[in-house]
Amino acid sequence: MEKNNKIKIASILGIVGNVFLLIIKLIIGIISASQAMIADAMNSAGDIFASLMAFIGNKISTSPADEDHNMGHGKAEFIFSLFIAITMILVSSLVIYNSILNIINNKIFKFSPFLLIICLITIITKLTLYIYTKKLYKNNNSILLKSLYIDHRNDILITLATLSSSLASLYDIYLLDSIVGILISLWIIYVGLKLFLESYNVLMDQSLPIENYEIIKKIVKKEKNVKMGKLSSFPIGNNYVVVLTIEVPGKMTVKKSHDITKILQKRIKESNNKIDRVVIHVNPID
Repeated sequence: MEKNNKIKIASILGIVGNVFLLIIKLIIGIISASQAMIADAMNSAGDIFASLMAFIGNKISTSPADEDHNMGHGKAEFIFSLFIAITMILVSSLVIYNSILNIINNKIFKFSPFLLIICLITIITKLTLYIYTKKLYKNNNSILLKSLYIDHRNDILITLATLSSSLASLYDIYLLDSIVGILISLWIIYVGLKLFLESYNVLMDQSLPIENYEIIKKIVKKEKNVKMGKLSSFPIGNNYVVVLTIEVPGKMTVKKSHDITKILQKRIKESNNKIDRVVIHVNPID
């Protein structure tokens, strides 16, 4: 419950902070005709959506298991992360298109000291949100918190790039503005693709890394009179369920085989904090 409340607070702070930044960036960007600032504003619009998706995703993913969803609703986090990634990619593609048009048309923009002020306000705001959200992520392993703190970090770098293009305009270097707009958008697309793939892999039931399988095999091998059978795993939210088949002597009592499964379940779960559940099928053989 405490983890869910922290994600909720981080999401609300992200929404409030990004709404504020979107308004001031858009006003100054339109007045000065700065493509880099407009691109930065569009990024803030995507950040609002990301924070909103994190808020909704957290609410759904924390719903308890029911008759229709026996394993809970943990994958909702990754579904909403997909929405965030797709939005980032679409918005950034549009900004790239507009930036290329500005280069072709040789469009210039008016320098304004407000461009510098907005950049500094953005960096301070985002740095505060980044530090706060990253601290929460370290204590609460959630892809929603991860996507938020990475987003805040990227915004700091993006705004520093916008700041450089604004300063270049003082020397009548306007081409840099559109180039920075393109670079900003390419960076957002890159981050969006990474987030998309991470979420996609979980939704497609990507198994644990091979090194974890090797650890599990060693754990089973240490147990006497037990042979390794089929091993598989699948994700549930941020954690995994391991399904394992072991072979034991046919003459072994049910209680003895039950005790073995309890030991193996405990050791396998202790081997990786991402393993939430271990299901073991016992197959007696001659």
